[in-house]
Amino acid sequence: MAIGAVVSNRNWGSFIGSGTAAKYGMLFGNNVYFPNGSSKYRRDSCTKLHQIENNGQRSRRIRQCTSSHGNWLRSGNLTGVRGFRADYKSEDYDITDMKLESVVASEGAAQAILTEHTKAWPKRFVMVSLCFAAFLLCNMDRVNMSIAILPMSKEFNWNSATVGLIQSSFFWGYLLTQIVGGIWADKVGGKLVLGFGVVWWSIATILTPIAARIGLPFLLVVRAFMGIGEGVAMPAMNNLLSKWVPVSERSRSLAFVYSGMYLGSVTGLAFSPILIQKFGWPSVFYSFGSLGSIWFALWLMKAHSSPNEDPELSAEEKRLILGGSASKEPVSTIPWKLILSKGPVWALIISHFCHNWGTFILLTWMPTYYNQVLKFNLTESGLLCVLPWLTMAVFANIGGWIADTLVSKGLSITSVRKIMQSIGFLGPAFFLSQLSHVKTPAMAVLCMACSQGSDAFSQSGLYSNHQDIGPRYSGVLLGLSNTAGVLAGVFGTAATGYILQKGSWDDVFKVAVILYLIGTLVWNLFSTGEKVLD
Repeated sequence: MAIGAVVSNRNWGSFIGSGTAAKYGMLFGNNVYFPNGSSKYRRDSCTKLHQIENNGQRSRRIRQCTSSHGNWLRSGNLTGVRGFRADYKSEDYDITDMKLESVVASEGAAQAILTEHTKAWPKRFVMVSLCFAAFLLCNMDRVNMSIAILPMSKEFNWNSATVGLIQSSFFWGYLLTQIVGGIWADKVGGKLVLGFGVVWWSIATILTPIAARIGLPFLLVVRAFMGIGEGVAMPAMNNLLSKWVPVSERSRSLAFVYSGMYLGSVTGLAFSPILIQKFGWPSVFYSFGSLGSIWFALWLMKAHSSPNEDPELSAEEKRLILGGSASKEPVSTIPWKLILSKGPVWALIISHFCHNWGTFILLTWMPTYYNQVLKFNLTESGLLCVLPWLTMAVFANIGGWIADTLVSKGLSITSVRKIMQSIGFLGPAFFLSQLSHVKTPAMAVLCMACSQGSDAFSQSGLYSNHQDIGPRYSGVLLGLSNTAGVLAGVFGTAATGYILQKGSWDDVFKVAVILYLIGTLVWNLFSTGEKVLD
C-alpha cells in the first residue's frame, strides 16, 4: 500500500491540521524531524530524491536508503508510515506513489495509524450488541414452543393441563440457575457464563423434537435443561453491562439488550409458522438451535468480561468506562445477610414477581389465546403475535432514551425508576382489563400490543435498578429478583392451564391485573435509585 493511501495531495492539509504530522514526523527541506527530538536524519545522507526519480530506480534506492534505519522504524517512532510527503508539490519530490514496503515494520502498526483517523466502533457498543444478539437467540429458542405446541398437542393428544405442564417445565431449570448464574458471573466474569448459557440452551433446543418422540418425561427434562442454560443469561449480561457501560448510558443500553428478547420473540413467532408448514414442527427447533454456534464463534473472538481484559480497548474509551460505571473488582464473598436486609432489594424481588406473572402468561399463551378465542389459524396466530413484541422492542428503546435524558436533566434516579416502572405496571393492567370489553379481534390484538408496549418501560425501571442499588452485586441481585420472576412464570403458566379448564380467559387476565397493581404499590413505596450496597 503506497503512502498515497494515507497522505495524498487531497488530504495533506487535513493531515497537517489533524496533528498527525506533528505526532509521527514532518519533512522540512532536507531534514525529517520527529516529535521526541532524538531521531532525525538528512535525506541527502541517503540520496537525493530527484536523483532517485531520474535514474528510474526509486524503489530500489529508497529500500537501500531506509534499510539502515530498519531498527529505528521497528522501534515504533514511524512504524506503519510508508513515507512522507514534503511541504512542496514539485514533481521531482512527489513520493506519494512510491512503494516503500521495506519502510513498514508491520501491517498491524499501519492499521493502527489508520485507526487514528477513523472513528472506531466503541468496544462497549460491541459488547452491548453481542449481548443483544444473545437475547435475540434466547427468546427465539423459547417462544418457538408456543407455536410448535399447537401441532405437537394434536400429534401427541395433549390436553390443556399437559400443555401448561410442558410450557412450565422450561421454568424448572430456569429457576435453578438464576442465583447460581449471578454468583458465578460476579466471581469469574460474564463472558464465560453467558457463553456457556448460549451453547447449553442451543443444544437443548436441537434435542427437543427427539425428546418429544421418546416420551413426555424426556421432553420435560430437555425443556428444563434448556431453562438451565437460559437462566444464567440475564445475571451474566447484567454483570457485563455493569462493567462496560457508564451510568449515563445505562438505561438505553439495557433497553437495547432487552429489546433483543422482544425481537427474538418477533423473529421466532414470525418464522415458526412458515417453517412448520413447509418442513414440519421439528424444523423450528433444529434451525433455531443451530444459530447459537455462529454467535458463540463471534463471542469468543470479540467479548471480554471487563474493560481491563480487552487489549484492543482504547485508552480514551477505557477512561470513559472506568470513570462512569460500577466497580470492576470481582467479588470473593456474597454478603447475603446484608443484601436481604435491604428494603429496596425486596421491592425488586416482589415487583419482579408481579411483573413477570403477566409477561410470561402472554409469552407462552398468546398464540393459544389467538387460536381459541379469536379463531386465528396457526399462521395468523404466529404473525399477529409479532405485533405486541415488536411494540415492546420499540418502546423499550424509547423508554431507555427518555430515562437517560431525564437523569441528564437533573431528575433523580429514584424518581426516574419509579416513573418508568409505574408505566410498566399500570399500562398493562389497564389494557388487559379492556380485553373483556372489546368486540373485534383487531381491537383485542391492539390491546395486547398496547399492553406489551407499556410493559417495555420496565426495562428502564426495575430492570435497571439492580445496578443502581448494588453495582458490585448486580449479577446476584438480578439472580435474586429474577428467581422470583421465574417462580411467577412457573406458577402463572401452569395456573393458566388449570384456570382455563374451569374458568375463562377473563379470569386469567384478572389475576394478572391484580398483581400489576400490587407491584405498583410496592415499587413506589420501597424502591430507590440510590446505592444501598457497596
